[in-house]
Amino acid sequence: MRRIPVWLYAPAAVGVAFILIGPVALVVRMPWQDFVASVTSQESLDALRLAVVTALTSTSLCLLFGVPMAVVFARSDGIVVRVIRALVLLPLVLPPVVGGLALIYALGRNGVVGQYLDDAGITIAFTTTAVILAQTFVALPFLVISVEGALRSTDGEFEQVAATLGAGPTRTLWKVTLPLVIPSLLAGTVLAFARALGEFGATITFAGNLPGTTQTAPLRIYLDAINDPAQALPLALVLMVVALVVVVAVHLRPSGTAPS
Repeated sequence: MRRIPVWLYAPAAVGVAFILIGPVALVVRMPWQDFVASVTSQESLDALRLAVVTALTSTSLCLLFGVPMAVVFARSDGIVVRVIRALVLLPLVLPPVVGGLALIYALGRNGVVGQYLDDAGITIAFTTTAVILAQTFVALPFLVISVEGALRSTDGEFEQVAATLGAGPTRTLWKVTLPLVIPSLLAGTVLAFARALGEFGATITFAGNLPGTTQTAPLRIYLDAINDPAQALPLALVLMVVALVVVVAVHLRPSGTAPS
């Protein structure tokens, strides 16, 4: 173990305590006598089901679009690509509510694109589809940045050998490039799912808070917290446990290995 200055332990301990005090307080204040009844109520089950289904769908979209984007960003170097990459990663720092507002003006009934969709009889805003798109908007950069970082750190020797042996770009991608970054791809997928599952700001702005249609678990917690903060704790604990599992899974992921 590498030696570090002893004084670093003090601010590190304060930081750890600051992060842990919230989850610990949530557990301490939990109305355990009502926990099972609360998380198994029809409203909570509907919100959890919708959150999981939409998060899985949005994660699939993140894989569909995010992996190609990551490959292009990692293997291309130009001012145009850099600008596009910066724009794609914008949701990482953009307030989710602003993202939801942007989606409203883009895909809402009177949006830049949405007005033409509405003329064709396609409504997106304030539907389950809007939940999926809002989640994808905020989760996609997590997958892109995870996979891109792994691709940039891999040795291009294997790809060069594959090309020398006659493998085309597509075969090289599937047989060499992607197997090299499977651990990071899995980690990015898990992070994207967790981000989608916990999405709130963009969802409530773009999709609303309609029970059974757009009310996901975070939105249900928000509604319960307004009426009775203690009532929101059981469902909040469920999401906190899911988040903990995700963090542990990502932290303990195995390192990448070269393809055989």
